[in-house]
Amino acid sequence: MNKHNMQLLKELAAKNGPLCVGLDTDPSYIPENILKQYETPAQAVLAYNKAIIQRVAADKSACCFKVQIAYYEAMGLEGMKVFSETLKEVRKTGLIAISDIKRGDIGATSDAYAKAHFKGDFETDIITINPYMGFDTLVPFTKYSKPEDGGKGAFVLLCTSNPGMVDIEHQELKAGGLLLEHVGDEIARIGEQFKEDYPQQECGIFGAVVGATQEKDARYLRDKYPETFFLIPGYGAQGGAARIAATLLDHAGGTVNSSRGILCAWKKDEAIADKVANGTVTMDDIADAAARASLFSKDDLLKAKASL
Repeated sequence: MNKHNMQLLKELAAKNGPLCVGLDTDPSYIPENILKQYETPAQAVLAYNKAIIQRVAADKSACCFKVQIAYYEAMGLEGMKVFSETLKEVRKTGLIAISDIKRGDIGATSDAYAKAHFKGDFETDIITINPYMGFDTLVPFTKYSKPEDGGKGAFVLLCTSNPGMVDIEHQELKAGGLLLEHVGDEIARIGEQFKEDYPQQECGIFGAVVGATQEKDARYLRDKYPETFFLIPGYGAQGGAARIAATLLDHAGGTVNSSRGILCAWKKDEAIADKVANGTVTMDDIADAAARASLFSKDDLLKAKASL
């Protein structure tokens, strides 16, 4: 029986641990001596991504990779080629590829966004969506959610990890409740619509983005939406503690993103400090440092979850 991508991600999180490695790869993250080995920064980024993907996948320390499109758009046409090749490399490993595109528009525009990221050169498994133009913006993405259409999924922005989230997401509605709760209810409703297509599904076909930086929200949202799988940013470089992330891993579970903590692990890795200092660090060294950081984060999250 076919499984939806969100269910596959949930199972991989149970098997490999809940870590999501964020490939928000900026050329400035790459050591200067390695950058010089490539004709363009984009070529260096692709090699960097591939080395990290292969090492982390081999160690089974993560369940997915999240590729943030903005970093690739910033490199122009060549960068978008790297975006495409990075997604292919992730999917080749058998892990889930999440394209962090935060699209959200109406009608034919959303149809085009869905086609662009669920088919063709930029095909991915799951995307991120911004719902704040209205729930009709979500509908076109559900057209690719059935088994015969690839079982594509989405994480909808619910309670993000930035301080400014209170400006909109925490606003109280005239009808009662917070705006983010209205969004959460809609995510849950979409999941109900696909239960006949995926009778063994243990979570909704759409998940929610819930940041790990607001402790007061974590327990409430986790209990309010027990069947929604979460994408959890904010852990690591953004200051989110493992215990908050672990709270969000309860019930249907989730995947906890770490980007710079993995991508830039070589900068703080004592095992290669001398090589970094004298400019002889290699791509293999970078991948090894990323793998060590990934394993550390996986253990950190699992220990925090076990202690709850």
